[in-house]
Amino acid sequence: MTKETPTDFPIHELISARWSPCGFENRPVAADDLNSLFEAARWAASSYNEQPWSFIVTTRDNTADFEKALSCLVDGNQTWAKDAPVLVITCTSLAFDRNRKPNAAAEYDLGQAVSNLSTEATSRGLSLHQMIGIFPDKARELFEVPEGVNPMTAIAIGYAADPAGLPDGLRSRDLAPRSRKPQAGFVFSGKWGHTR
Repeated sequence: MTKETPTDFPIHELISARWSPCGFENRPVAADDLNSLFEAARWAASSYNEQPWSFIVTTRDNTADFEKALSCLVDGNQTWAKDAPVLVITCTSLAFDRNRKPNAAAEYDLGQAVSNLSTEATSRGLSLHQMIGIFPDKARELFEVPEGVNPMTAIAIGYAADPAGLPDGLRSRDLAPRSRKPQAGFVFSGKWGHTR
């Protein structure tokens, strides 16, 4: 399924085609496709080229690991993410490897890596739904994430399902029109709040 993206200015189709479904087809993601998604993440820009990100990848093929990842999501996310073929816990290192000083860009850099991953997924007909609603301490415990590395978010990856087959609440979310605040709400010039 695709959604119309009512842009005010032209943008690349891989950006306009990206959206976050709640419904996923009961269809696995090929290992080669997953490898390419994480290769795209690998080549994201990062401060001092630290690449502070890490990804814990689970698929429904490995029920035990998938259930562990699912249990790290808040209840509202578990209700729909259980149908995704792939669940990922994203993590980021808090200090630079090079000198152990705090890496203030770590979360920003993780975001850039996930953005690359998302664009690659869209190019392959895959969809992502990113979630901040996780239990980081549970993820740390279940997946033995070391101190100094923060579990940050989760990502469901798969093929967007036809919303017609979804329960009412999820169907309305997946059918809702896309919207964003206009550039005037966040692009300023000269001083805060002054539009270009």
